Amino acid sequence: MTNSARYRGVSARKATRVAAALAMAGTIGFGAFGSPAFADTAPLNAPTAQKTELSSLPSFADLVEKVSPAVVSIRVVEEETVSSAEQPDLPFPPGSPFDKFFKQLQPKGPDGKPMKRKAMAQGSGFFITADGYVVTNNHVVQGGKDITVVQNDGTELKATLVGRDQKTDLALIKVKAAKPMPYVAFGDSDKLRVGDWVLAVGNPFGLGGTVTSGIVSARGREIGAGPYDDFLQIDASINRGNSGGPTFDIHGNVVGVNTAIFSPTGGSVGIGFAIPSNIADKVVKQLREHGKVTRGWLGVAIQPVDADLAASLSLDKPKGALVAEVTPGSPAEKSGIVAGDVITKVNGADMDDVRAVSRTVADLHPGTKADIVLWRGGKAKDISVAIAVFPDKLETASADEAGPSSEGTTTSLGLSLALTPDGVAVQSVDQNSEAYEKGIQAGDVVVKISGKDVKTPADIVDGVSAAKKADKSSVLLLLRTQDQQRFVALTIKKG
Repeated sequence: MTNSARYRGVSARKATRVAAALAMAGTIGFGAFGSPAFADTAPLNAPTAQKTELSSLPSFADLVEKVSPAVVSIRVVEEETVSSAEQPDLPFPPGSPFDKFFKQLQPKGPDGKPMKRKAMAQGSGFFITADGYVVTNNHVVQGGKDITVVQNDGTELKATLVGRDQKTDLALIKVKAAKPMPYVAFGDSDKLRVGDWVLAVGNPFGLGGTVTSGIVSARGREIGAGPYDDFLQIDASINRGNSGGPTFDIHGNVVGVNTAIFSPTGGSVGIGFAIPSNIADKVVKQLREHGKVTRGWLGVAIQPVDADLAASLSLDKPKGALVAEVTPGSPAEKSGIVAGDVITKVNGADMDDVRAVSRTVADLHPGTKADIVLWRGGKAKDISVAIAVFPDKLETASADEAGPSSEGTTTSLGLSLALTPDGVAVQSVDQNSEAYEKGIQAGDVVVKISGKDVKTPADIVDGVSAAKKADKSSVLLLLRTQDQQRFVALTIKKG
């Protein structure tokens, strides 16, 4: 019976009251049975619904079907020694009979030492060639002796390690391919823009063949993973086990290698990091050809240039990388680079920050010449440097032997100083000073002030006086903490 038939013969006012009462009843407690005034509707998945704006949302089904066969799960068996620190705490006094009894139950080898146990690590990877080369993360396969690649159809293949690079957390493994393997290719990560769609495919928590989607949230992220940090941040859900898996663009190109997540809970909170494909491609090619990565080496320790440092160096703005230390015998020392120089250009390319210098020098071929522009003494200086091979181990410069002991204080900087066998060391720092705010602490050794060597505390006092006479508002200190050096610009207190 239709609404029109139901209300036939009822006055308009009465019909209105009846309809309102029925509608209210439906709202309060009768659900669908109490809403007879609604017109007939169609389910959302009916053909008419496809004409809505929902139909403009992308489907990744075709893309996933195309690229998934190239994505694999990786299982790695590792041997771990069960140390005493890993044993569960026993609720008995050390040396008591019960304590000795339960410790005797803990498994030991024939030599009486704790037995080794096997641990399973899981990750992801992807084929990049038909003959079986697989890219993954270094931390997935590091230390593993038994590596198994599992394809999305369940096929298991034994793999061997070709090479790995700890600095970028990349590794290359290989399976013996009885037939051509499905593989994918690296795309151009430099073309990615924040907001572009990406897909992550991998093996989270052992659930192989998992696909998640999201966008590029940011570019150029530095997360403290190494000297060449330049991560893509994505919000496609990645979790433990996704490491080493690919990040795809909407065309099916690999634009990143999933590597890390930020998470206070251990699960995905929408902040994941992937190594850009343009970095991964270069590293993987070297691993495939040589089994290792060879990088260019200049031989300097560098630090960022902030606004205070830029002002003290007479730079128009913060840019480049400040040389904090030069390794003895390095290409930098041989070419005349000294602590306090700012590297602003390499082979004509502007160096915006420390990462730009690190990546650019690392990409240079050892044995070639590099044209470098330095900022020194308020003006630019051009030099040519012969790039060397990055050494496996570096030795840091040691401090010169100090003379007789003496002490001094500079209230202008808030520092108490003393001459020690390691050099002029900070004894204490005024907690109300700028030096304290910038992290200077007792034990730091002052190597230079405004580019001049510091031999005694008096040299620092003289340096502050010279800066005041030159009408400078700050001085630049070169500090050494243990085996690292850094520059700090401090404002001179007036008075």
